[in-house]
Amino acid sequence: MDVKSPQILSLAWGEMQVDGFEGGVVTGKDFKLFPGGGRQWDWTETGMRHQPGIQPEDVQELLDHGATVVVLSRGMDLVLEVDSRTIDFLAAQSVETHVAETRAAAARYNELAASDVAVGGLFHSTC
Repeated sequence: MDVKSPQILSLAWGEMQVDGFEGGVVTGKDFKLFPGGGRQWDWTETGMRHQPGIQPEDVQELLDHGATVVVLSRGMDLVLEVDSRTIDFLAAQSVETHVAETRAAAARYNELAASDVAVGGLFHSTC
């Protein structure tokens, strides 16, 4: 049986609504989404900061849950960076990667999830 990725229902500054895990619709600021589920994204787990940005350890959980395509958001004002090591890490594992401003990233992620692609993503709903 195929495992679907959750859908992003709405996105505004500092708030996202996601459906498809934890028994229904969940509201939060930042999310890690992957096939079969997701959770709120706690940056302190890996010590992530806006610079140098998303690290390989931040995306590993997405791959562990079966993501073959990854969407990374850079924030609403493109302040969040993506470390080049992360892009290299994903490329070395043949993972298709999309990096975009959060609204564009959410739209791309939802398109992929609706097409039953094993997509995962990291979403930051501010700066």
